[in-house]
Amino acid sequence: MLKIINTVFYVGLLRPAPGTWGSLAAVLVGWAIEHYLGFIPLVIAFVAVTVLGFWSVEAELKDRPGEDPSEIVIDEVAGMWLALLFPAMGFWMRDTSMVWPGPVAAFLCFRLFDIWKPWLVGRADRRHDAKGVMLDDLWAGVFAGIVTIILAGLYHAVFLGMMQ
Repeated sequence: MLKIINTVFYVGLLRPAPGTWGSLAAVLVGWAIEHYLGFIPLVIAFVAVTVLGFWSVEAELKDRPGEDPSEIVIDEVAGMWLALLFPAMGFWMRDTSMVWPGPVAAFLCFRLFDIWKPWLVGRADRRHDAKGVMLDDLWAGVFAGIVTIILAGLYHAVFLGMMQ
């Protein structure tokens, strides 16, 4: 059961780049949750997958301290859904569902921060424990969400402002 959870129904076994496959699956499912069920269900799904991830990663790695197996992608799902919450909230406040630039930008920014691992993302990754496996992706999600909102603001201020 832990393998199904941590690999997110075996998505983490896809090669190459299982983290990218996990993030892609997460953005598609997260976007569908937000589009068909709404922003609040996405928040609930994020909280649920994060709690489940902390538990399942800890349970799987208890006998393998210091490991961060690439097939574990539930952390990517949690981080990606956190990144999606930023544009989703913006659209929710306007009483509409997300349109494509928000999820795409969140995905690209999330992958950038997850691979680059700047500042708090890298610090969490260097913990070399189960909590670090989850925390580095959550930090990447926070940074990706913030950058996604900044990019949306720049797009609306600069490009749409020029068209008026």
